[in-house]
Amino acid sequence: MPPHPEPGLLLAFAAALLGAKLFGELAERIGQPAVVGELLAGVLLGPAVLGWISVSQEFLLLAEIGVILLLFEVGLETDLVELIRVGAPALAVAIAGMVLPFAGGYALTRALGYPIVTSVFVASALTATSIGITARVLSELGMLGTREGRIILGAAVVDDVLGLVVLAVVSQVGSAGVFEPAPALRATAVAIGFFLVAIAAGIPLGRSLIRIVGHANVRGVLIAAAVGAAMLMSVAAKRVGSAEIVGAFATGLILARTNRRHDIDRSVKPIVDVFAPIFFIAVGAQIEIAHLDPRSAGNRTILLLALGLTVIGFAGKFAAGFFAGRRVRRAFVGAGMVPRGEVGLIFAAVGRTSGVLGGDVFSAVVLAVFATTLIAPPILKALRPPPDVVAAREPTLIS
Repeated sequence: MPPHPEPGLLLAFAAALLGAKLFGELAERIGQPAVVGELLAGVLLGPAVLGWISVSQEFLLLAEIGVILLLFEVGLETDLVELIRVGAPALAVAIAGMVLPFAGGYALTRALGYPIVTSVFVASALTATSIGITARVLSELGMLGTREGRIILGAAVVDDVLGLVVLAVVSQVGSAGVFEPAPALRATAVAIGFFLVAIAAGIPLGRSLIRIVGHANVRGVLIAAAVGAAMLMSVAAKRVGSAEIVGAFATGLILARTNRRHDIDRSVKPIVDVFAPIFFIAVGAQIEIAHLDPRSAGNRTILLLALGLTVIGFAGKFAAGFFAGRRVRRAFVGAGMVPRGEVGLIFAAVGRTSGVLGGDVFSAVVLAVFATTLIAPPILKALRPPPDVVAAREPTLIS
């Protein structure tokens, strides 16, 4: 007889799913992204409050599956051609949006006396931009098809691609425990090399895979083959020294170039809807509420660090919008780059599981990610151009 799963794990899984959906719904009803509610659900259900969810190795494994599937979906919804067409403004915004927050976050944490490795991880978490959250807000504002909207989304995609490379590098640094230039450069070369080779070789292989499974009669074979490919590519990425999510993201980009892209995307969404919230619940459950009590001098340091990271995270991304060139509302572009969302949480979670980020710094980073995710939507709404201005500038859209 195969071993049965522990009842505690099943109960934690059920509580996480229901809690994530309930709090996600509440967050959306007050105009915030669902991920904010899922984080709060993790804090409430985790050891710090109710204790219904124990952050065990088995639960973290479910969370890892969730983040792999999430990055696979992000890659699947990313169009390489559109990414190239968006042009130089998006690239300039993306690079500035990585360099400025990284430099600020690194300088702050080093000034506070944290080790180099910790500072690199914290600074890296500030480089991310959430495509999902930004795209949703732009859609609600009717700005997706505008020049500003395309620059923001293009820059966010570039940030994610470069961010995954950064994550692969800092993961290597975290494993070694020290920052050494040679291993970091080697990890960079491996991450970029794997990504490029995977895309170049994977596009024809992906099309062949889709042709083969297209002749099968078994129900669900298409999505099974796609998810299986994402898992195998994640393993390959890990084996060559990169990060698993780099492989998952690359698989999504590859299968996005096939004629079954929309079928795969439609089929994978329910799976992502089940497993991805587990990741956010796990992140929230690892926040130690005790660190948020300002009566302790040590906690005041954590809260000040979180505030500093929030200010730097906001200012760095907002300033990046002014690299978008003329003929655009650069403040709007900058505000669109602010939300960290799920990508920033991935950085924090990797730092936590690798042991580089202690519970105090991890909580500060998650609070900063949470804050930038929370404040961006209302700022975007406030900076939205009037509808008549958007309509008048429609011919200037990037094609």
